[in-house]
Amino acid sequence: MNNLPADIQEFLENYPYGSDDESLSDNLEFYRNRLRCRPDKLLVEQIHEQWLGDYDKLEYKHGFIQWLFPIREHGMNYESQPLQCHEIEALKSDPNAIARIIESYELMLDFYGMRLVSLETGEVERSLPPRDYAARYKNLIRSSHNNLRISRILKCLSEFGLERLNAGFLLHVLSEQSESKELNSPSVRGSMDRWWANCVRNDSERAWIQATISKVRAGNGFVFSRESYQEALKSRLESGQLGDSEEAATDEA
Repeated sequence: MNNLPADIQEFLENYPYGSDDESLSDNLEFYRNRLRCRPDKLLVEQIHEQWLGDYDKLEYKHGFIQWLFPIREHGMNYESQPLQCHEIEALKSDPNAIARIIESYELMLDFYGMRLVSLETGEVERSLPPRDYAARYKNLIRSSHNNLRISRILKCLSEFGLERLNAGFLLHVLSEQSESKELNSPSVRGSMDRWWANCVRNDSERAWIQATISKVRAGNGFVFSRESYQEALKSRLESGQLGDSEEAATDEA
């Protein structure tokens, strides 16, 4: 892990120097739809209802991402709080809160030109008409601050027992790069290989994802097609090796 970015190393080690402040509960109350985020002053369900498809808001507002995807790190919004361990346990035991976290993920997938096909396998595909996936892909390539957002999103999903979704996102992007030459900019590839692919605490899942990426990057004519992507997720499901972070030996959140 010595060559990993410091934030990734801390994430994979389950934040060994972190603490749990039980006086802090903003993330818990927000995802119970009882506290308005700051500075936008909206409940989580209001963001889902009002901002879906409002790409200018999602692009140019910056304070909401720390609320929708809380992690145990400080963000750029001083009005948000780092995620606390007691909040993780409380939210994981609340089906309504988990459903809202999934809806937050779907909101951002739509912003990136994608849609969640299967909650079970994590399969993702391009947005369907009337959505314009090509315009959203171009925005993702152009607006590199979204690379940091995606790292946060993947870490957050891992914290809440939704890590099985990470492979679906990562390998969808890889398939688009390999087969269609979409999302294939140096910036996206760099963030994916160094940050995103490491936002998986399950060791075997992370190794599998990284091996697949390396095979594509080797440039030996191997194409990770859409069919290959779907078959990989299907095989993982059938083998029972879904990468939820609570199954990883290193995760004791």
